[in-house]
Amino acid sequence: MDVMTNIYVGNLPFSATEDQLRELFGAHGAVERVSIITDRLTGRSRGFGFVEMVDPSAAQSAIDALNGYTMDARPLKVNEAKGKDERGGGGGGQGRR
Repeated sequence: MDVMTNIYVGNLPFSATEDQLRELFGAHGAVERVSIITDRLTGRSRGFGFVEMVDPSAAQSAIDALNGYTMDARPLKVNEAKGKDERGGGGGGQGRR
């Protein structure tokens, strides 16, 4: 089984579509899945999303090429997405004793 590289794409224009992201990242390699995160109540874009790519070297190429890329006058923030455990923060508290 191939391990996908999950890429975070931030500062997206609110008008951006999943098809646009697929095309943009597809220039660097095979794109498995694209998702733009939306507000649950309004259905509007929250300004960020994720792209999953099959080939890690193609994913790194896309990250290098597209971080800072201007889309509709907004510079994209593109980097490898970190899992919840890797992001830090979070409680880790022991609860009451």
